[in-house]
Amino acid sequence: MTQTHNSSPFPQGVCILGSTGSIGQNTLDVIRRHPDLYRVESLSANQRDELMLAQCREFNPSKVVMVCPDAAQRLQDSLAQEQLSHIQVFSGDLALQTIAGEKTAPIVMAAIVGASGLLPTLAAINADKRVLLANKEALVCSGQIFIDALQASNAQLLPIDSEHNAIFQCLPENFQANSTALNIHEHGVKKILLTGSGGPFRTLPLEQLAEVTPDQACAHPNWDMGRKISVDSATMMNKGLEFIEAKWLFNLDVSDIQVVLHPQSTIHSMVQYQDGSVLAQLGNPDMRTPIAHALAYPQRIDAGVADFDFFNCKSFDFGAPDGQRYPNLLLAIEACKLGQGACTALNAANEVAVAAFLDKQIKFTDIAIVNDKVMQHFASIRITTLDDVNQVNQDARQLALSHIACMVEGTLHV
Repeated sequence: MTQTHNSSPFPQGVCILGSTGSIGQNTLDVIRRHPDLYRVESLSANQRDELMLAQCREFNPSKVVMVCPDAAQRLQDSLAQEQLSHIQVFSGDLALQTIAGEKTAPIVMAAIVGASGLLPTLAAINADKRVLLANKEALVCSGQIFIDALQASNAQLLPIDSEHNAIFQCLPENFQANSTALNIHEHGVKKILLTGSGGPFRTLPLEQLAEVTPDQACAHPNWDMGRKISVDSATMMNKGLEFIEAKWLFNLDVSDIQVVLHPQSTIHSMVQYQDGSVLAQLGNPDMRTPIAHALAYPQRIDAGVADFDFFNCKSFDFGAPDGQRYPNLLLAIEACKLGQGACTALNAANEVAVAAFLDKQIKFTDIAIVNDKVMQHFASIRITTLDDVNQVNQDARQLALSHIACMVEGTLHV
């Protein structure tokens, strides 16, 4: 893997996988501020064709992929009506891999939520792109496979999650060049401090957690995120998945990572060194900061983010996460110890369980019950190929759906 910066005088083409989501829209906002540096080559979304049409009007991409065929047809019809039929529209999962691998876009923002983002992200890796990784499931579901593909390529991987981007910025420069393969302890690092806000229920009495609603779970105190990620933040599964992702991104052992509650979300993560120093990356909670960092690395560009106001900032509070309040975090750490089968199954189960909670089929506290049962079932499964990943992902989803059905019927034994 190489770490180079394209100093071309021409704007670099960017492919945004998941352009209608929160990360995708923030990426477009950063690009909007730097038309001399970046141009939108291709965009993708699942089915939000009206928003995609607006993005096409402004950024005029060459190609667009709508995973949903009906949405693709609607978009194609709308583009024709607006005399934008030169924009090619494709549909389906294979089309995602095609645009991710095309040479016209040396930068790929991998921002598709969930396991469906794995294959297009790998396509970008195999095409030696600069990959801005916002899809944590790519590493959670297929860690070693993904890292092996990265090491065999000339791709450049830069993390977009605010926590992992913060860690990356605080690591030694020579370690950044190949962070997925080097040993942090040989570069003076003692451990990684992964911060998390604790979500909207950090102080809610434990006995009330079972009654919280989807809208309450989606009301994050600091970040503006999609509903699925917001629920993951409330359960701290999001932090658990980030724990697994950090292991692969920075070649860590489980004992090298410590989760720290920091409700203000101004310190995005820290690196503790062997000499006692702790380096922290902080700023306003705005995803445009890590996006701009990764787009321009190793340079810096304006992200449109307000300056951090030290004179009016809140106090910095820290604490240890409570396992009773956040059982999903403990499950993710356990999965990280158990191996890839457990990690892949846990991620699949969680996607199904969170969807069921958002659909008001199960309680908030039931998410962890479903996740635990599915993870334990697949804990001993070995995963060595993408076919293995797909099979475990599929089987775990079916098992999660079965457990949820039993919950709805009242026949699941906890």
